[in-house]
Amino acid sequence: MITEIAELSIKPDSHDAFLAAVKEAVPLFKRAKGCTAMKLERLTERPDVYHLVISWETLENHTVDFRGSDDFQAWRGLVGGFFAEPPRVEHSATALVGF
Repeated sequence: MITEIAELSIKPDSHDAFLAAVKEAVPLFKRAKGCTAMKLERLTERPDVYHLVISWETLENHTVDFRGSDDFQAWRGLVGGFFAEPPRVEHSATALVGF
């Protein structure tokens, strides 16, 4: 299991429209090969920044399958105009679970 964490800096005063666009995009992730979960978190200390957290079965499900799909283009079309800067994307794998 791979977790994608995308840090999204959003233009001020566009949060409501951005959230509506992400909600509209949920079906794109639901049908993506290997995507098992998706959530959007807003940072408390930096309210113009969100973390999009997506669980993938494999890294390639994100980097090859999804990014090479028409649905990725649709995703970027829905939300790309709200970005104040390019997203920063990192991937992680669980190293330890405490409880």
